[in-house]
Amino acid sequence: MAAIDHPRSKQDQAVPEQESGVAPRKTITIDLEESLKGAMRAIGGSKSDGWNEIVASQATNTVWKTGNEILDNERANGVLTGLICMKPRDEFEGMLIAQMVAAQNAAMECYKRAMVPGQIFQWHQESLNQANKLSRTFATLLEALNRHRGKGQQKVTVEHVHVHAGGQAVVGVVERQAPGGLKKLEDQPHAVRSEDPEREALPVARNA
Repeated sequence: MAAIDHPRSKQDQAVPEQESGVAPRKTITIDLEESLKGAMRAIGGSKSDGWNEIVASQATNTVWKTGNEILDNERANGVLTGLICMKPRDEFEGMLIAQMVAAQNAAMECYKRAMVPGQIFQWHQESLNQANKLSRTFATLLEALNRHRGKGQQKVTVEHVHVHAGGQAVVGVVERQAPGGLKKLEDQPHAVRSEDPEREALPVARNA
């Protein structure tokens, strides 16, 4: 059991609560063994099911309610299933994924409203503008999630590169040139090759 106290100052403690006007001290008791079971970790990425329930509630509340209880429950279940399929590994990923769900739902709602027939052009344009902003937000969140997971990083290994005095080594992306230029960079001496097979080998310039 863990207890979190919110103590008052000594002056407040010396004055009766009804006279000082200060709210009485509150003690929050947490059963760590019970609260960190993580039965719902697949949803929010946390060992704390209290946290996972918050993330699940926040994500499902971003779905537009139809008023049909059966349909609304099916949509909520769909959101929860989506959270599980995106496999949050910790609390940070749980938050990012929940925000991605919210951005997706809001963006699609704006796109839908933009397609309502008979509306004035300003409403149509505003809906599309908001949808565009939300789509950009979604992309930013996805990029942040991938960075957190260590994805999107390219690794290039350089081996056996010798640069003599006065020489120059070129390390970077070299695109294929037009006819008459370098046709096969792989055949160039002292080439630097990337682990990505789709990229060209990189030549190392040196003095003759």
